[in-house]
Amino acid sequence: NGKPAKLRHVVVHAIVEKEGKLLLIRRSETLSLEGGKWALPGGFVDRDETAGEAVLRELREESGWEGEVVALFRINTNPNRPHEDRQNIAFDFLIKPTRKVGEKDHETTHVEWVFIPSLPPLESFAFDHGVSIGYYLRYRIKKFPLPILDYHEVR
Repeated sequence: NGKPAKLRHVVVHAIVEKEGKLLLIRRSETLSLEGGKWALPGGFVDRDETAGEAVLRELREESGWEGEVVALFRINTNPNRPHEDRQNIAFDFLIKPTRKVGEKDHETTHVEWVFIPSLPPLESFAFDHGVSIGYYLRYRIKKFPLPILDYHEVR
């Protein structure tokens, strides 16, 4: 009808830790949004797949790693997510890595396991992935009820 669509996109992100390191990807420079920045593996949920299936597919595509869903960590419906050209609803999952099965896809220029004390500044991550990582770092120290809803302060 000529009016802007009010649809929301659903995205998933994988928080994957192994031996004190987080699995990070560097987004390809050719991507229109946040290209060149470090990020959590993730992307859009396809039709006819669950969020859990999507996060494992995106993990495999962007990093070459397979994993198992441990828990739903965060649901982010913030309508003002930074650096977005649309409102995405994000589901962040804790993932246990199981094995490396392939290579990264064209959306990723680099895959790296980064020691947690050596992480880049949280504000330098693509989109608001640094916020999710910040919550995860607090969760590692003192467990709190999951999932985190929206962007409310964790107590």
